[in-house]
Amino acid sequence: MYNFLRFIKRTIYRGIFFVTFPFVLKDYISFRMKDEKKRFKLPLSRAQPTLFENTPYTRFDTHYIYHTAWAARKVREIDEKEHVDISSSLYFSSIVSAFKPVKFFDFRPAKLNLSGLTSDSANLSKLHFEDNSIESLSCMHTVEHVGLGRYGDTIDPDGDLEAASELERVVAVGGNLLFVVPIGKPVIQFNAHRIYSYQMVMDMFPKLTLKEFSLIPDNALSAGMIYNATKEQSDKQLYGCGCFWFTKEDR
Repeated sequence: MYNFLRFIKRTIYRGIFFVTFPFVLKDYISFRMKDEKKRFKLPLSRAQPTLFENTPYTRFDTHYIYHTAWAARKVREIDEKEHVDISSSLYFSSIVSAFKPVKFFDFRPAKLNLSGLTSDSANLSKLHFEDNSIESLSCMHTVEHVGLGRYGDTIDPDGDLEAASELERVVAVGGNLLFVVPIGKPVIQFNAHRIYSYQMVMDMFPKLTLKEFSLIPDNALSAGMIYNATKEQSDKQLYGCGCFWFTKEDR
């Protein structure tokens, strides 16, 4: 009975959809008339109309394409024997593991099975690593969420500061931290994320030295990524993406 009701529901939904967007139904009929070989079944009840993809260029999320591409290149440049990533995009860890062993940690561990990649749990607000123990570390598009409850974490207005302090603590002397957050005019868009100013990020890591700052600006679809960007360029953004390469010097 459940499957039958589900079938009826899906059929009604698709019927409403086709009436609302008749051009999809037109393409369906045209395809069916041209399909002489009939290599596949083509039931209308299994249709899954997908809109807004008939575009002149492939669309993409500028933050997540550019920052992961930037970080992968930095991991290769840093060239330590392994890389540790905390809660960044799984696409990043998965791809980097093809050329560099990656240990991935997340509040909600990922069940990934790939050569060169291990996955385990970690609390970014209280990392289990020893002080000064990680040579190559990344935490990208993550800290802005900590303490907002979005992922089941504890509500904490200073959760992001605690997370940054932990990252700073575990980076080895002479080691590297790749850190990425939304950047521009400071605001919390609750409970999605925080947007930081350039100086706020710098103040989060008083014991680290900035080696490189690159910016994915608001207009990145047309302008691309700005390498070796300035604070002034960063502060003009509404929802840019700041890519910081920090090192820890022996002081």
